[in-house]
Amino acid sequence: MDERRPRLALQAVLPADLAGACGIDLTDARRIVSLAHRLGELPPRAPATIRRAALEAARSAGEIRTLALVERRASAEDPFVKYAFRLEDGATVESVRIPLERPGRYSACVSSQVGCALACAFCATGRMGLTRNLEAWEIIEQVRLIRRDLGATMGSGARVHGVLFQGMGEPLANADRVIQAIRVLSEPSAQAIDMRNITVCTAGLPSGIRRLAAEVPAVRLGLSLGSVRPGRRRLLMPIDGAHPLEEVLAAVGEHARATGHAPMWAYTLLADQNDTDEDAASLAALVRNFAAEHGISPRLSLIPYNAIGAADAPLPSPGDVEASSAAVDPFARSARLEAFRAVLAASGVGSIVRYSGGGDVGAACGQLARPPAEAQRPGGRRAFPARAVAPPDAAAGGATAPPRPAQA
Repeated sequence: MDERRPRLALQAVLPADLAGACGIDLTDARRIVSLAHRLGELPPRAPATIRRAALEAARSAGEIRTLALVERRASAEDPFVKYAFRLEDGATVESVRIPLERPGRYSACVSSQVGCALACAFCATGRMGLTRNLEAWEIIEQVRLIRRDLGATMGSGARVHGVLFQGMGEPLANADRVIQAIRVLSEPSAQAIDMRNITVCTAGLPSGIRRLAAEVPAVRLGLSLGSVRPGRRRLLMPIDGAHPLEEVLAAVGEHARATGHAPMWAYTLLADQNDTDEDAASLAALVRNFAAEHGISPRLSLIPYNAIGAADAPLPSPGDVEASSAAVDPFARSARLEAFRAVLAASGVGSIVRYSGGGDVGAACGQLARPPAEAQRPGGRRAFPARAVAPPDAAAGGATAPPRPAQA
């Protein structure tokens, strides 16, 4: 074996690729992949179902690496559980176990990056800046370890039924590794999770949305809106400056037509920022126009805001990672949820209210983040500068389970 050749991460490789890399039979490759996912290690001796030469070839070509569980926090309010996993370079990411309506079924909300470069104002991860992308095996390992914990705490009947890419990071900014992780997670000999139960949530990267449609069309798409007023959306989500909502929705429409899946639009209600009757009417018009143009109506999910900062701390300067973890929370939860829904309903647009659990342990939508010492390495960066939110009149223009429980 060429020692300069990178070793395979055996829990992030498909059986056909393992067979090709090692020169082994596909059946043996499937069984070796299954061992990697069930046991998290290769046995010292080949079981009767796998040829010894095949197991030794896989052992020579690859390895099974893992993450260290450094924190497990179960909510006292609901069945959500938050995990913190330390990576090999010392950085830490968070994941959430989400209960679904059917007993024994759970969704794993996983991270795809250490931090995030997009700096969405209502997201705690956005205050961290970006340290690096996760490797495919680091994404998959979050799911495998959550599954292992389920077996240990909830019994053999409990299982990870779906995966939600809505943890730390922008998944489509790490599309190569996210797509590879999706392929392995859905592989029958690996995690065997139906692709239709995998959702990728994005702040709006058109090229990545198109890649999902072309490469993993069974996967579902979620889009965070923030606001549908251009000036307001840009303040809340600086990515709008690079990819305006109109451009993003064109890609979302292509995805919907190519896959037949209705996109999920997530709208976090922020008091005095995006919760007026005019905001609701504009959102309703956008839903109707999208449905008329693309033939598929989006599923609209309204999210009550979850606090992400201390009320009395100073605002951080752009890029000030040390101050960001204690930064002032510029937002408050809107009291106009039902009024907002009424305007939508009067316009013929239905909506659901997403229950975002685990708020008491920082597991709710928008709350995932780690202290700077655990999450930031030298060289961390932002793609967009952090911005203070303007007063309400300054802008001219985080798999959903209904209604409880739902996503992180």
